[in-house]
Amino acid sequence: MDFYDVVRTRRSIRSYKPDPVPEEVLDRVLEAVRVAPSGSNRQPWRFIIVRDEAVKKRLVSACDNQRFIAQAPVVIVACGFNINYDRGEYMGDMSMLVDVAIAFTHLVLAARNEGLGTCWVGAFNNEEVKKVLGIPGDVNVVAVTPLGYPKDENAFTEPGDRKPLNEITSTDKF
Repeated sequence: MDFYDVVRTRRSIRSYKPDPVPEEVLDRVLEAVRVAPSGSNRQPWRFIIVRDEAVKKRLVSACDNQRFIAQAPVVIVACGFNINYDRGEYMGDMSMLVDVAIAFTHLVLAARNEGLGTCWVGAFNNEEVKKVLGIPGDVNVVAVTPLGYPKDENAFTEPGDRKPLNEITSTDKF
């Protein structure tokens, strides 16, 4: 699939088929995470792959009861380690969010390339997700996504209304 088609047609999918994700497909998606860039190559992340139905259901309650999360055959939880680096001299301890977000973006784009749907879930209770998955106290959850084949055969469409480039870019100054 053409890269720009992947970018244009990636959508937040909230309805999944029960079809399993083949291991080789999941491996390719996770490889995209593995090679993602990070500041000073710190790679301050851990991605947890969840397939257990009971664990997925517990994640639903930790993610504002968004039931579609457990509908997918796989749920991936992206975690970040505090890198003790103050990016931009204002981000403080949570500057790892940038690196994990880059890797997570690689994941959702690779998933789209494989015909898989994702939904970047940011509505979750960090402490509850940590408890469900046994995540250590000094590690934080950055994002959650279900991963699976969309139920709707026409799920991957071009975006709706977007601002024109001249409203979101400038040259040489703000």
